[in-house]
Amino acid sequence: MNYHTTNSSPVTSSGVCMDDDAPKNCHRLVILGSARVGKTSLVTRFLGGQFEDCYTPTIEDFHRKLYRIRGEVYQLDILDTSGNHPFPAMRRLSFLTGDLFVIVFSMELRETYEEAIRLREQILEVKASSASGTRNKKHLPKVPMVLAGNKSDIMTKTVTTNEVEAYCASQDSACIYVEISAKTNCNIDELFYELFNVAGLPPEMAPNHHKRVTTTFGSPTILPTHVPSARNKKTLTIKRRLSDAMGVVEENVRRPSIRTDLLIMRAKTTTSGDSDGSSSAANIGRITGNTRSNQTACCLQ
Repeated sequence: MNYHTTNSSPVTSSGVCMDDDAPKNCHRLVILGSARVGKTSLVTRFLGGQFEDCYTPTIEDFHRKLYRIRGEVYQLDILDTSGNHPFPAMRRLSFLTGDLFVIVFSMELRETYEEAIRLREQILEVKASSASGTRNKKHLPKVPMVLAGNKSDIMTKTVTTNEVEAYCASQDSACIYVEISAKTNCNIDELFYELFNVAGLPPEMAPNHHKRVTTTFGSPTILPTHVPSARNKKTLTIKRRLSDAMGVVEENVRRPSIRTDLLIMRAKTTTSGDSDGSSSAANIGRITGNTRSNQTACCLQ
């Protein structure tokens, strides 16, 4: 994912045209957890509401979803990571480039819960280290992150709700826990609603809170641009406002190169001290050689 400035209407690699509004609000969601806990099944539910009852080991998958919400365009990049961690350096890079995280464990396998706790602590330590140069556990950063206890539909559980909630309550940094079942689609929407809420993103990004726009392979798809006037916005109910939100999954999107990830990591670590992140885009522009100061957009390298 590269960041640049543009005045034209971009067309993404899959032919998704965003009209006059390039996505200025770009965020990377990283899905982590042990092998066989249901990370890919969770992503599949999020993107298309489907479930496949077969297991294929994931090395790393990359997805992208574009939203138009109240006239603003949002880009959500989703990194579905391997549970085997074949490349520790790549895992650390995913910690540094990620903006929000879902850590999945299986409620029937206790060791996956213990691994989820380790992953959460590693993310906080890496984020703290990149921000201050030291790993200070007394001042861990608040990272948008949710612990997801998957396979809640299975009767033979080795992890209890009470112990996970007790762990979350004992943490200084925000710790959210949601029990889910990717198989039965239980609490999937609630999980992402909580995640986007703690991340300060629109709740309409959750799967059940926007209209899904489908694409035809090889042809550009335009996200509808209808936005109520400022006068009419005041009279809209919450339900109507949510109905105006739209989302589309970009097909055949390529994962950004390692070089691009390193540039993003450098930009994020140099601006981690900014409370509002306002200079982040400027830093990314300087790193990538784009120094124009008008509209900032995200695109694939």
